[in-house]
Amino acid sequence: MNILNIKWLFFSILGLLLVGFGLSIFGEAIIVKYENKGDWFLLGTISLITVNSGLCFLGQAIIEKIKGGS
Repeated sequence: MNILNIKWLFFSILGLLLVGFGLSIFGEAIIVKYENKGDWFLLGTISLITVNSGLCFLGQAIIEKIKGGS
């Protein structure tokens, strides 16, 4: 397994994990806002950052896959 395949695998797994985690935090922010329990804005901001980071890693994984030629 060459270095490009390892980078592709790392970026794709990390991207998928971050997107899923960000969407989970987003769901929690919605629940907190609905129930008026706390600082939903901070949770929403963290979820936005996490989802966008995951999408960036997924984009980089696509770039690495194209570089690898397979």
